[in-house]
Amino acid sequence: MDYLKGLNPEQKAAVLQIEGPVMIIAGAGSGKTRVITYRVAHLIRSGVDSFNILVLTFTNKAAKEMRERINHICGPEAKNIWMGTFHSVFAKLLRVEAEKIGYPNNFTIYDTDDSKSVIRAILKEMSLDDKLYNANFVYNRISAAKNNLVGWQEYQQNDQIQADDHSSGRGKLGVIYQTYAQRCFRAGAMDFDDLLFKTNELLKNHPDVLHKYQQKFKYLMVDEYQDTNFSQYLIVKRLAAVRENICVVGDDAQSIYAFRGANIQNILNFEKDYPDLKVFKLEQNYRSTQNIVNVANSIIANNKDQLKKNVFSEKETGDKIKVMRAFSDNEEGKMVAEAIMQDRSNYSMKWHDFAILYRTNAQSRSMEEALRKLNIPYKIYGGLSFYQRKEIKDLIAYFRLTFNPNDEEALKRVINYPKRGIGDTTVDRVIVAADKHQLTPFEIILQANRYVEKAPASLVNFATMIQSFQVITKNQSAYEAALHIAQHSGLLKDLYEDKSVEGLNRYENIQELLNGIKEFSEREDIEEKGLDIFMQDVALLTNDDNDKNPNADTVSLMTIHSSKGLEFPQVYVVGLEENLFPSQMSLNSRSDLEEERRLFYVAVTRAERKLSISYATSRFKFGTLINCEPSRFLDEIDAKFLDLEKSAKPATSSFFDDERTAWSRKADSKPDTFSRPKVATAPSAAKTTSILAKAHVPSPGFKPSDTSNLQVGMQVEHERFGFGKVISLEGNKPDIKATIFFKDIGQKQLLLKFAKLSIVNGNE
Repeated sequence: MDYLKGLNPEQKAAVLQIEGPVMIIAGAGSGKTRVITYRVAHLIRSGVDSFNILVLTFTNKAAKEMRERINHICGPEAKNIWMGTFHSVFAKLLRVEAEKIGYPNNFTIYDTDDSKSVIRAILKEMSLDDKLYNANFVYNRISAAKNNLVGWQEYQQNDQIQADDHSSGRGKLGVIYQTYAQRCFRAGAMDFDDLLFKTNELLKNHPDVLHKYQQKFKYLMVDEYQDTNFSQYLIVKRLAAVRENICVVGDDAQSIYAFRGANIQNILNFEKDYPDLKVFKLEQNYRSTQNIVNVANSIIANNKDQLKKNVFSEKETGDKIKVMRAFSDNEEGKMVAEAIMQDRSNYSMKWHDFAILYRTNAQSRSMEEALRKLNIPYKIYGGLSFYQRKEIKDLIAYFRLTFNPNDEEALKRVINYPKRGIGDTTVDRVIVAADKHQLTPFEIILQANRYVEKAPASLVNFATMIQSFQVITKNQSAYEAALHIAQHSGLLKDLYEDKSVEGLNRYENIQELLNGIKEFSEREDIEEKGLDIFMQDVALLTNDDNDKNPNADTVSLMTIHSSKGLEFPQVYVVGLEENLFPSQMSLNSRSDLEEERRLFYVAVTRAERKLSISYATSRFKFGTLINCEPSRFLDEIDAKFLDLEKSAKPATSSFFDDERTAWSRKADSKPDTFSRPKVATAPSAAKTTSILAKAHVPSPGFKPSDTSNLQVGMQVEHERFGFGKVISLEGNKPDIKATIFFKDIGQKQLLLKFAKLSIVNGNE
């Protein structure tokens, strides 16, 4: 029981309560991963068979970390737990039970690109207007339907859905959905949404299967329960229906994925499903300083729909939250970059100690430009992952086709790559013949001389090659099979012969993939090591599992959505402006606005030691200079936790009373009244001039001076802050800091090597 000693009383109580329905409300930084881990370990130590435990997470990374921790406590028993993401766990279940719903056990899992490719082909065949029937829109529509357990039959029979589609001029959506579903079925493929949709179908229509897994999964735990959608909710409810030994862990204040179908009501109304529920609240934040926690609490207190809790920190009080005001988005980037440079130098920090978080990806441009100018290394997260690169997807398509020759998308991707004399016309003839004779394209190719007019010999040779790969995979290890396919498909040779820089990079990427497969095939912690299992793991990677190397010494740039689950010593949250954060789209309903506020709460709680917030008073949008107003969220923060420089005072005095009461709500304002404009409009020429007039205009011929001999009392000019007097100097070369009182904005502390000051005259 040594593992219980490091828990606080509430954490320990949650771990020890192993019977019946349990809800653990885990505030930000409250150690929920430790609680989940120890609770599972305690179940095993209490005599529960590890084979009877199901743990559902939202990233493979989280599942891996938990399993490793449980292994330290319980040893090899950790391997037997069914643990992973919803998609990975139920993909595993479907591999066993797929034939009951008409699918092969070796079904392919389509990623988003595969799904959209199928949809584009359908739209082209139906000759539909791509302005009305954009592939992205259609894919999202079908995805939303599946997440709400609406199949194509129900979609076509629902009068309200049909009325909405016809009124928008998209009356063919039901037919597209049907064709898409049938084409995936013919290809023996499921998309990501199908993994949950088909699991629900299986459990609903096959009581024997439901009973089997209800008996198997005697104890269920679900992490990040606030992010579950209707489909996930129903699977969990069905599996837990007999014993009700279910424990959900989450934080309603961090529910930020409504756009993916997540339903916050799942956690808010959990007690209605389980009246005997026991609730534990983890309220001590071990991550952030007291000031940061206090700011987060003051923000989220404005939401009506929430489970009340009192998050606190026993760490040091910490710095107040610095608020920076810039005249433009470019200046905002410059201010953030300079602040990072100074703090790194002053406190001997690493670049990876800093993160810049923003509401939309487009905001990264001004940040990137500013960081590059100061030669600050950075990395943007959420970009193209390794497994989305073309050459990687090409080789994996060969793997997919080897295990599932009916996979039409994989076939179309590689049938003529590398080039083997099978043109688009021939491929079209194969597809048409497949539709006509109700066969798969691969079945047509196997009998090409019978079904395809003017079939080239290379068509049959291609099919023979794929069949030879099937034999290889049965007799060789994952790595040996992968290497054989890469070589004999011609892909490796094609990339090797491309001597350009891009070609070399692509060849090295393939080598890296093969290295990864070799490492996978030599792992001792897994029993199944076939190439097909490796492919399944790759297909089920979540965005949060990709491309996040905590050891890379770079400043991290990412959207706030991407930052969930991460933490950094210093965090800069940028772009706190109306119509940007909160976004313009969120101002039409309270629920949308509250989700934006939860997103701000998530951003704030990523910071461990220091948090800075910034906004710009003007920003270019579609080529037009827009007058920006500070975000209403700033108004909700208690001013006593903020560090408000004069430079942070906005141009519009009506928004703040004065510096001491900045961002405090006016006495006569109503908290439920949102009076801010919903649409940002381009300011008139007069307004634009008044904004820019606040900025100092450098003197003619302004040029930074050599400040190595700067002394207290000297008069200086700064290109942005204006004229000022040196009050004090501290530190040693080359990191001397000057405290300067500027006439227009007050006192500031600057690092001389970056300040670019012009000395006006000597001591008075």
